[in-house]
Amino acid sequence: MNTEPTDSIAQMLAGFIQKQAQAQSVQVEAFSRLSGGAIQSNYGLTVVCQGGTLPGRHELVVRSDSPSGVSASLSREEEFHVLQMAHRAGVTVPKPYWFCADTSLIGVPFCIMARVAGTASGRTLVRSTLTAEQARALTRQLGHELATIHSIHPPDARLPFLTVPNQDPSQARIQGYRRALGQIDEPHPALEYALLWLRRKAPPAAGVVLCHCDFRTGNYMVHEGRITGILDWEFATWSDPYEDLGWLCARSWRFGQFNLEVGGVGHKTDLFQAYTESTGRQVDPLTVEYWEVMAMVRWAIIALQQAQRHLSRQQPSLELALTGRMLPEIEMDILNQIEALESTP
Repeated sequence: MNTEPTDSIAQMLAGFIQKQAQAQSVQVEAFSRLSGGAIQSNYGLTVVCQGGTLPGRHELVVRSDSPSGVSASLSREEEFHVLQMAHRAGVTVPKPYWFCADTSLIGVPFCIMARVAGTASGRTLVRSTLTAEQARALTRQLGHELATIHSIHPPDARLPFLTVPNQDPSQARIQGYRRALGQIDEPHPALEYALLWLRRKAPPAAGVVLCHCDFRTGNYMVHEGRITGILDWEFATWSDPYEDLGWLCARSWRFGQFNLEVGGVGHKTDLFQAYTESTGRQVDPLTVEYWEVMAMVRWAIIALQQAQRHLSRQQPSLELALTGRMLPEIEMDILNQIEALESTP
């Protein structure tokens, strides 16, 4: 389903839902592409089911692959299983309904989940009219949500496709990013320097847990000041819990609100306090800052990979091209953060 939605695709989806829900009939009220999703394609689908296990009107999201993707991302089936696991653990996620591997229906595998209220737009959220109290509560909710995700530990037979790192997660990440950078046929000395710094300065591992690995403003839905759904689990894996904390706090995801270290909406003190309340583990701020550098290196490499998708003509896209143009800003943020950490007593 890599083209604009059509009536025929909508009817195929309705037939699939009718079979899965054992409904007498399924009527499609609306079907349209949703914004976002450079790696996945997301479509809104509103249906009315008569009878069966899911009677009534339902607003759904159909999630499938874009024409090309980032190699590190999970398949739709794998992502669906992670979403199911998170839902069972009590993470605030859209309820997962079904996965379909049959490509004869709409051309690609897809999954269907509930559509939740609110917005995921980072720029909209950080410029919204959240009161100071709402922003603090939202930041604390982020801490509790991360703690719930991190309550899932390996090994787990339900997630056999997730590889448990056989070394310190930070060193595994550094090696992976070095390999990815080596596949891009152009020099990037700032990133090479950052990888060397990360290798030398790595703190002790805090353990291995399930990490979302893209937990940031822009990937959670907010309605009336509350999180209604954590989205986009395609990068989930077993890793150090500080990876998620660093990614959420990285400067790249503050959308211009740089004084609000937690995704442009709140402060680290509230995030860390809520996380500690849920886990019983104190958060080391310097370790978070180390993983913020790791996060920005990762984002820089993803930006390069997305630019290559455009330049190689695999997926000509203005969005992907503009993402690649962000690289100098990301590199400057990396170098500035390393300099600040080096000057810390």
